Amino acid sequence: MNRIRIRIPFILIAWVLCIPAALADDAIKIAVGARGNWETAACELGQNAGFFRKRGLVLDLLYTQGSGETQQAVISGSVSIGVGLGTTSVMNAFAKGAPLRAIGNASTGSSEYWYVPANSPLQNMKDAVGRTIAYSTVGASSHLEVLGFLKYYGIDAKPIGTGGTAATLTAVMSGQVDVGWSSPPFGLDAAQAGTIRIIAYGSDLPSFRDQTIRLIVANADYLQQQPAIVRRFIQAYRDSLQWMYSTPDGLAAYSRLAHVPEQTAQQVRDLFYPRDNMLVDHVSGLATVMADGVGFKYLAAPLSQEQLRLLFQIPPPLD
Repeated sequence: MNRIRIRIPFILIAWVLCIPAALADDAIKIAVGARGNWETAACELGQNAGFFRKRGLVLDLLYTQGSGETQQAVISGSVSIGVGLGTTSVMNAFAKGAPLRAIGNASTGSSEYWYVPANSPLQNMKDAVGRTIAYSTVGASSHLEVLGFLKYYGIDAKPIGTGGTAATLTAVMSGQVDVGWSSPPFGLDAAQAGTIRIIAYGSDLPSFRDQTIRLIVANADYLQQQPAIVRRFIQAYRDSLQWMYSTPDGLAAYSRLAHVPEQTAQQVRDLFYPRDNMLVDHVSGLATVMADGVGFKYLAAPLSQEQLRLLFQIPPPLD
């Protein structure tokens, strides 16, 4: 009898010590391009608002300079998931054997715009003959859009990678680059103040208007090992977007993250990022994406239907 009395406390202690481990949230390393963009804000805003914790997740966020850097982080396995990777770049890497799987749409249609200093003689993209035109990184959507401008307007200009939006603005205002690129909200205040002039929008290119140009991507090995965690992540991402688009609190949270007035935040959301274009499950225009990739010599050949089925593995919704 005494033996039983002695053992019970130890059993209780062991059970209590197991509780934190059982209830602990799963941590995921996430690479995200361009902190402050509406398009890439769902992870940070959703985590702060509790949507990922509700699904038993804690995000370890790494912000990058753009799609290329994000993609390399996912391929190397230093992060499990990347947000905002250029679709053509992902397809190209996947076709070469990179361990990438698309688990959602990050953005359909283009939100980028191109600008010049206020005193520049350039009035539109057609005037950029012989000039330098900025994009973020090789393979990013901004890169393909610049190539698209050259083809669409039939001009001979020099695309040049300039990295993030802040570095690009510095290069433009110091005369190192003729035409800069940006993504809202960055630069809108300078445009409103008359420091820069917007001369082109990515949406000016008809072929980009209904293309899924950026993706949410998982490392293939991680997806195979942790499919339930990835499914919970995507559902929390859906929940975060729903909150961002449908509540004043979501808009106010983005305003604070981006350090812009709520009026500007609403302009960014409603004009540059239509709700349907941000839905995780909305994937469209892949045939055009592949045709452009082949045409710009960034994709050796279109992916087959079998390859597309393997690449795109968007988890179904959770309740």
